[in-house]
Amino acid sequence: MFGVVSEWLHIYSKIWYVVFWTLTGLLQSTGWPTVVAVIGNWFGKSSRGFVMGAWGASPSVGNIVGTCIVNGVLHFGYQYSFLVTSSVTFAFGIVILFSLISSPRDVGLPGPDEFSKSARTSLSPDEEPLLGPGMATRSIESTTSVRPTAVGLCHACCLPGVVAYSVAYACLKFVNYSFFFWLPYYLQMAYGWKEDKADLLSVWYDVGGIIGGILIGFLSDRLESRSPVVGLMLVIAPFSLYIYSEAPADLTINAALMTFTGTIIGGVASLISTAVSADLGRHPELANSKEALSTVTGIIDGTGSFGAAIGQVLVPIIMKKFGWKSVFYVFIIMTILTLVCIIDIVYRDTVALVKRVIRRIFAVSVDDGLINAERENSSLDQ
Repeated sequence: MFGVVSEWLHIYSKIWYVVFWTLTGLLQSTGWPTVVAVIGNWFGKSSRGFVMGAWGASPSVGNIVGTCIVNGVLHFGYQYSFLVTSSVTFAFGIVILFSLISSPRDVGLPGPDEFSKSARTSLSPDEEPLLGPGMATRSIESTTSVRPTAVGLCHACCLPGVVAYSVAYACLKFVNYSFFFWLPYYLQMAYGWKEDKADLLSVWYDVGGIIGGILIGFLSDRLESRSPVVGLMLVIAPFSLYIYSEAPADLTINAALMTFTGTIIGGVASLISTAVSADLGRHPELANSKEALSTVTGIIDGTGSFGAAIGQVLVPIIMKKFGWKSVFYVFIIMTILTLVCIIDIVYRDTVALVKRVIRRIFAVSVDDGLINAERENSSLDQ
């Protein structure tokens, strides 16, 4: 309706565009929280970072494929870029509608056992991170249990970490989506490259997002904690943005720096919008409710979209009045604000991680000492 019917019927009304573009955003916004909830239902805490990091790369893959499709059909008319992409989306929507199983309980299977009881009880409350083992769901008591009711918005917002990560994601999505939408135009204006070359080069930011989502998710699984990894990446992010703003007009160097920036910014954005959201939505207070998981994910993603919308308004204003350098300075400020929003969570979870590592090292040392003592005793007996 927005790009195809309006062109075929020669409807060029702002009201038409606003109504159908708003409707498009409304319908698309239901997809991400729902699918995060589905993935969270199938995969446990111990593997959720890697799995969701790999799955969270799907927007970047879509951006790459979409860019190639649009470049291939744009010479027929811009309306065909809308027609082809919407047709592909509709086809996959039909497949998902009739094939997707939203939860193991729907087919009589138990949910994933994320952590054993011994692993959970081995940590004191002070050593248990907000987004660590203690956030894991309890075992499913019965696959025939009564279906839980959906949690209210106020209740979901009051859960530990939800508001902090929502505001943080709004700041980060401001930067991430500004790169998505404005990077090709920036490459044209800053370096004088042609539109097709700029579009293809901007794909490297998405490649970085794919790499970052998988690596950061895997690392958070290995550490059994998300926030310390997020904090580390956000410390690096301002430096990567500044370095990229000084990138020379060389395709190879620019692509390399762009990929690195995408790895940091896109990777963290992917982790927050997937694994972190799923962990927060699996808080013990929610009694393992998959409806609650969708609500929490929707709050975080919706708040992030608000930040992204503000970015689309501010970026052209700042660019016209102060230039592209100032735009990058705003990006740097927003990434710093992202870290500030969750600094308390990052600090507490990092302390908990350090204590846990020390406990494990000490436990290994004690075990080695006991083994050596037993060997000495056995040698003396002989």
